[in-house]
Amino acid sequence: MFKLYFAPTSAYVRKVMISAHCLGLAGQIELLDSAAHPVQRDERIARLNPLAKVPALQTPEGLALYDSRVICEYLDAYAGGGLFPTGSARWPCLARQALGDGLLDAALLARYESTARPADKHWPGWVEAQWLKVRAALAEIERQAPTFSPGPSDIGLIALGCALGYLDFRFAELNWRAGHPATAAWFAQLEQHPALRATRPVA
Repeated sequence: MFKLYFAPTSAYVRKVMISAHCLGLAGQIELLDSAAHPVQRDERIARLNPLAKVPALQTPEGLALYDSRVICEYLDAYAGGGLFPTGSARWPCLARQALGDGLLDAALLARYESTARPADKHWPGWVEAQWLKVRAALAEIERQAPTFSPGPSDIGLIALGCALGYLDFRFAELNWRAGHPATAAWFAQLEQHPALRATRPVA
């Protein structure tokens, strides 16, 4: 069995679990409880990941792996491939993964500013800078969306789906679908896939 430190609200954990479902490995992963937090360190996670961040995976051989990008590529190789294209298709796929992860990073930083930082230290300019990144990422996804396949066929599309799902989960008031019709149409199909349905975040 694989062992995975997880958080049910983490979009990066979701990325790993969507990949595991698509690769037929979800049933081989034991989920370990954790309390990942940007300030309060969970030493349980630190046993596998010195950064004390999820996801952190222990392989059956005892190898510790982190973060989501490394874990997903390991699971893909373990299962015999499928989510990481080879040849010239690999680079656009990895760029889409970076775009999705970057959108997530910015949204998380904006959230931490209001939930983890004391109110008297809030920095509105910092939050607006993160939302600028989110808006720019959404614009780029909208530009590319007509070319996307309808399912989670590669790690880039999985990452984008997790990022959009996180916006729905934490920032429903953003209403990102307004002004992004191609992205909204693609995501409406993607989120019906069994792997996404099985991994929807729980508050």
